[in-house]
Amino acid sequence: MNRAALRAAVPPLVALVVLLTLWEGAVRLLEVPRWLVPPPSAIGAAGAQEASSLLGAALTTGRSALVGFGLSAVLGVLVAVLLASSRMVERALYPYTLFLQTVPIVAIAPLLVLWFGPGPRAVAVSSFIVSLFPVIANTLTGLRSVEPSLRDMFRLYGARRLATLWKLELPAAMPHLFTGLRIASGLAVIGAIVGEFVAGFSEGSAGLGILVLSAYRQLRTDLLFAAVLAASGLGLVLFGVVSLTGARLLRRWHPSAQGT
Repeated sequence: MNRAALRAAVPPLVALVVLLTLWEGAVRLLEVPRWLVPPPSAIGAAGAQEASSLLGAALTTGRSALVGFGLSAVLGVLVAVLLASSRMVERALYPYTLFLQTVPIVAIAPLLVLWFGPGPRAVAVSSFIVSLFPVIANTLTGLRSVEPSLRDMFRLYGARRLATLWKLELPAAMPHLFTGLRIASGLAVIGAIVGEFVAGFSEGSAGLGILVLSAYRQLRTDLLFAAVLAASGLGLVLFGVVSLTGARLLRRWHPSAQGT
């Protein structure tokens, strides 16, 4: 690890150690019941004891979240390109994409069970619905942000619409696209877990959402915290992969990724 990375990592690690120490001390000093707020040591012990269950649940949730995220990335870009093709199309269809952002996923999760059956398919669709709008909105913003002079130059040289899209508009929209993907990566995990609350019961292994519900019903608050931390870690991994990919692709030519 180089010095710059070490300097960046030390402050949050110190803050984490201080926070965990204060948490542990406060819970023990105030004698807070463990079923209400467990100390970090109890959460760590529960996580170690149920490591195999947590890992299996994380893999199950991760697969559904990855499928939903992948669908949102592909379809989000395609929808954004369609909306950017015409102001009339954008005005006609864009308001309906807001439905994806405003609809409570918990409210429509029972419908997903009816349409796709309980299990991974319904969970993946839940993840997809939650994570689609940020990709559409940010990609559309990027496509609309291309400098008019560059469009005029492509038009002057007789470039076809597909060539302009592939060689000018999509490259120019890449920073906005990866911003949308970073947002969508976290939402995909949230959507998968919320989907599992309603649609995650199947013959296969249970995901983190089912593990959270099971721990709650058993008043295993320590395991519930461990499952929540596993879900957060899953979201961070997906976010990190997307961010690293974006930085690699944009590093050589876009100022937003230089120095990363």
